[in-house]
Amino acid sequence: MAPGLTFAHGPDPVQHFDPSAVYRMSARETDTPVLVVGPAWVGDMIMAQSLFITLSRTRPGVAIDVIAPPWSLPILERMPEVRRAIPLPVAHGELALRRRWQLGRRLRAEGYAQAIVLPRSAKAALPVFAAGIARRTGYRGEFRYGLLNDIRPLERARLYRTVDRFVNLGLEPDSAPPAPLPEPRLRIAPAAAARTAAALGLNADTAPALALCPGAEYGPAKRWPEEHFARVARDRLAAGWQVWLLGSDRDRAVTHAIAAAAPGAVDLAGRTTLAQAVDLLSLARAVVSNDSGLMHVAAAVAAPVIALYGSSDPNYTPPLSGKARILSLGLDCSPCFRRECPLGHLNCLRQLAPERVITLLDET
Repeated sequence: MAPGLTFAHGPDPVQHFDPSAVYRMSARETDTPVLVVGPAWVGDMIMAQSLFITLSRTRPGVAIDVIAPPWSLPILERMPEVRRAIPLPVAHGELALRRRWQLGRRLRAEGYAQAIVLPRSAKAALPVFAAGIARRTGYRGEFRYGLLNDIRPLERARLYRTVDRFVNLGLEPDSAPPAPLPEPRLRIAPAAAARTAAALGLNADTAPALALCPGAEYGPAKRWPEEHFARVARDRLAAGWQVWLLGSDRDRAVTHAIAAAAPGAVDLAGRTTLAQAVDLLSLARAVVSNDSGLMHVAAAVAAPVIALYGSSDPNYTPPLSGKARILSLGLDCSPCFRRECPLGHLNCLRQLAPERVITLLDET
């Protein structure tokens, strides 16, 4: 899923954003407010919750506000650790230095004790500098000296996983990380999730539901072949399950092909909001997903996840859940972290047989 891309939606949240708006998640008062500049990708925003939980556990009375892309509001409002989400009125990849500066100036009166900047770009640090926050923490990155004054070196060997890097910024430099790290957990209201399903003509109580997430916005080298997804879908349909195909509007070509090859599968790509997709994943008996934002969402709602890795590394961005199972062939050529297979064969995913997934589903 692309950063900033919603599923079904109304007006463009960037174009119609009210710069003075903030979205309050709770009414907690505190003497130690902290501002976090959140990441631009769905999966990274999910992993950032491990930082929010760590801050809540290690700093009594802390209140966490998050500058975030407008698309992420349905996720942040399900994180009980977050007091406010502050929409960033900028499209993905847009420099928009003036708007970033203006946003920071509007936040000067909030009295933040610290800012933690998760992205490593200079533009991401500009609002917290403009806000005059005394302590501005982040990793060494592009031209950030001065914008940040608590600059940490990124120790890649010690902090290999993305989630470790995020949590580390919420600790003092010599502090040990919590062991184990807290796992992201989105708040789910079962009755509301059931209403979401009903609104889409679904009912998870009538038969177990398998959610398939065949998209991966990063590129084709992260996408398990659609014929493999279709093979799994046909197997579950024959076993009496429901099969739901989830994704953004950009995934429609893939989900349409899978639905055509697996009659009875319900193609929901582009038909749900992100909030509705979260609800549906929480209702699923199992989820099969590429390494994508929806994979991390599924893990964060405690759904049993089978995560498929090709060009990416399951040790770098794993699903953070004890209910997740990872399938990766670990070929000599992977992980390559490329958007498209540089060798042209995509064996890391094509040779990952659907029968292996079906075996794990039989154990669910």
